Amino acid sequence: MATSEEVARLAGVSRATVSRVLSGTVKVSDDTRRRVEAAAASLGYEPDVAAQSLSGARSRTIALGFFANDVWALSQLTRPQYHFHLDVLRHIEESAGQAGYDLLLPSRPSSTVSDSYVRLLRSRRVAAAIMVACPPGDVRTQALIESGLPTVFIDAIGQGPKATFVTSDNTEGARRITEHLLDLGHRRIARVTGTETDPSGHDRLTGIRQALAARGVPEDPGLARRSDWSTEGAYREMLDLLAVRRDFTAVVAESDMMAIGILRALHEHGLRVPEDVSVTGFDDIDLSAFTGPPLTTVRQNAKDMGTEAVSALLRIMEGETVPPVVLPTEVVVRLSTAAPRS
Repeated sequence: MATSEEVARLAGVSRATVSRVLSGTVKVSDDTRRRVEAAAASLGYEPDVAAQSLSGARSRTIALGFFANDVWALSQLTRPQYHFHLDVLRHIEESAGQAGYDLLLPSRPSSTVSDSYVRLLRSRRVAAAIMVACPPGDVRTQALIESGLPTVFIDAIGQGPKATFVTSDNTEGARRITEHLLDLGHRRIARVTGTETDPSGHDRLTGIRQALAARGVPEDPGLARRSDWSTEGAYREMLDLLAVRRDFTAVVAESDMMAIGILRALHEHGLRVPEDVSVTGFDDIDLSAFTGPPLTTVRQNAKDMGTEAVSALLRIMEGETVPPVVLPTEVVVRLSTAAPRS
């Protein structure tokens, strides 16, 4: 195994400098940091994390929090409605690893005392935390903000001197994809939305409403259904709508996985997409390009969301105050939308 002395020799610095760079205890110049990190990577050097902990150096561990309960989340991540966030987690892992940090998934539920989660993280000596899609009212959110532990929230609102959040511009994305349908000539547009208490659901519904209002198209409450973000839930809601209404020409779904359930319900009722009904989604997960027909959707950038979260966290750890990061979205037009039949 490579030693710190060999890394120091290759980088042209002292062993103490190698230790400072890799432990993150002292700021060094960007040039020195790059040379040390490049030397360590080329030699395959791995610092002794246990020894660093005993010496009091900065922890190289970032805690990850998922949804409402981290243990439960492990069994849920493979469920379709969490497909997008699973992709985000992959990029968090890559970015954290490149920065020399390991990830920790705490095993204690978060539904007890509000500060118990923070105490748990401190007992594990984590340097910071990234919280993914925490539900509104999650007791961990305010506890983390008040604790001063550097924290970045993804798709959840949390902000303080040492906390910020990263999200997509959900309102703009939903507005633009609704405008796409309006531009095609659709006026009777059904919608299947996620939970409005979720920030993403609230913002996407706002975007849909903004587009309709700007074009003078009144909302039709009879064409609105609310689901739980799942494929099965959206499928059931579309069946419910089809049992009473068939006069709509398009459906806006607030996620791709919900759109997949809607496509199935329409197919079972003999309706063709897009000849009879156009359908849109949101997220642009991998599966959206392989549905029948391929899905017109709003692309969120999972890679940017993961890398920006880690970048923001590292800046907070260096003492910066980091404003919220709102990432742009993009409408991806595929074959599930077309002009309504005259």
